[in-house]
Amino acid sequence: MRIILLGMPGAGKGTQARFLMEKYGIPQISTGDMLRASIKNGTPLGVQARSYMDHGALVPDEIVIALVQERVTAMDCRQGFIVDGFPRTIPQGEALRRAGIDIDFVLNIDVSDEEILRRMSGRRVHPASGRSYHVVFNPPRVAGTDDVSGEPLVQRDDDKEETVRKRIATYHAQTKPLVEYYSRWARSGDAHAPRYARIDGSGAVEQIRDRLLAALAGKR
Repeated sequence: MRIILLGMPGAGKGTQARFLMEKYGIPQISTGDMLRASIKNGTPLGVQARSYMDHGALVPDEIVIALVQERVTAMDCRQGFIVDGFPRTIPQGEALRRAGIDIDFVLNIDVSDEEILRRMSGRRVHPASGRSYHVVFNPPRVAGTDDVSGEPLVQRDDDKEETVRKRIATYHAQTKPLVEYYSRWARSGDAHAPRYARIDGSGAVEQIRDRLLAALAGKR
């Protein structure tokens, strides 16, 4: 059960990945976590990555792919894994394919731009504790204040409307083409192609979970 989750920021990939981890007993692979761990541990790949990051440059796809190759050979990946946040571009998807890292399913959690904007721009946090609220879906008892401390809530820079719109535009330009890339590959008849499914990302978290599980069960 080797899965790639696609979807815009705010589509709920992280939440659904946790459901899948519990259901199938497989780990979630984060390229960011792998990079940080490799740098901290001073591994050869970590040293290479740090040389780019120290100069403010992006870590090349070849290094990230090598990290993924290394990670998927770990014991906890024997029954599969979930990749969330990678690949982000078609060149990264092609590099993953050339590396021979087989994927069973690509699940695209599809949410409209308007819904993503509503979800993300409505978030508010209490900086000291990290408690999170939403002005529509999970409002505090008193508008603008933390339920526990009574202190003011803030909107993070990443959640401001202008920033969210930029992130949505970046997704459409760089990552959304992967949807067609994987759906086309799935239709090609290639024995190594992953199965592709679009998942309606609207509604309650549990509804989206059930759609994911149904897609996996129906295509196994």
